[in-house]
Amino acid sequence: MALRPYAAAKRTLTTVDKLMEINWGLVLLIVLIAVAGIAMLYSVAGGHFQPWALRQIGHFLLGLAVMLIAATIDVRMWMSLAYPAYAVALLLLVAVDVVGHVGLGAQRWISLGPLDIQPSELMKISLVLALARYLHGKSVEEVSKPLPLAIGLAMIGIPAVFVVLQPNLGTTLIILADGCSLLFLAGLSWWWIAPTLAAVAAAVPLAWRFVLHDYQKARVETFLDPSSDALGAGWNITQAKIAIGSGGVSGKGFLQGTQSRLNFLPEKQTDFIWTSFCEEFGFVGALALLILFAVVIFYGLQTALSARSQFGRLLAMGVILNFFFYIMINGAMVMGLIPVVGIPMPLLSYGGSAMLTVMFGFGLLMSVHIHRQVEIPRHSGGII
Repeated sequence: MALRPYAAAKRTLTTVDKLMEINWGLVLLIVLIAVAGIAMLYSVAGGHFQPWALRQIGHFLLGLAVMLIAATIDVRMWMSLAYPAYAVALLLLVAVDVVGHVGLGAQRWISLGPLDIQPSELMKISLVLALARYLHGKSVEEVSKPLPLAIGLAMIGIPAVFVVLQPNLGTTLIILADGCSLLFLAGLSWWWIAPTLAAVAAAVPLAWRFVLHDYQKARVETFLDPSSDALGAGWNITQAKIAIGSGGVSGKGFLQGTQSRLNFLPEKQTDFIWTSFCEEFGFVGALALLILFAVVIFYGLQTALSARSQFGRLLAMGVILNFFFYIMINGAMVMGLIPVVGIPMPLLSYGGSAMLTVMFGFGLLMSVHIHRQVEIPRHSGGII
């Protein structure tokens, strides 16, 4: 969709103006991907809307409303709410340790009335908001100074520690990737990046010995040699590869997947939904879906480049990078390219918290698009 000029910075946009400025092509792409996910949830349940597809329709419709509301809110308002949103998400992460409940062996959810919320999902987008605001107020030179950099790293590291203690290694990786990517985009010097990468590499043996849980170590060992315990720790990845490979070029057809319907495929409605899609629609269908994902990412990059404010650019890049890391990690995980870390495929996998977080992120992206002509003074950002 072509961007048309308008005097956004000189007049107040009405709600109708903002709705007209929404990138409806992007909305259509999001709907198409979500519909594919709902169709797969219907399929893996044996051709039934219960227990997943019908609920996912509700999750998506709520997420669509959240996205459109977020899109119409001025990007400067989101900037003012960035730090409070981060603080709330951090408090919810702390609350998980106090009143959270266990799922799949990890304490990751808290209950708020009828809703089960996964605060680590909310933290991903809250961190992007807060870092975008913080780095908006920093010049390229300031980003690499010790004190500003230490504050930025603390904003990333504190929630990462709480998430890894749940334990939730996959989400921790995305939080670190989101945060470090924004620091890099804001101009962090390679004099900091290169030694950090070396330190991370040197810390791997220590993490293996003192940080990783036994089941996480088993995932790494299984990744290196799935056949060593094909009926135990290697079952998940072995069955996922079988599902992907059995789809061939054109797939077995909708509702014809055997790996999921015969319950060979683990977590078929969440982490491994992509393998079910590959089995039923084959290489052609998988490629078509990846193209849709790629076009969504292109729209996000286009939005970031069109924004006149540093906050808008960083926010748009953070949102689309978060979306990209979801896709990359889940896709690599189910194909056996990296260890299984428990990351959903965005818009496809079943789950309310992940769906609402992704849709809220798209709302922020569209807010940047609508208010792309808005200029925000650099000194209005940052906490120092």
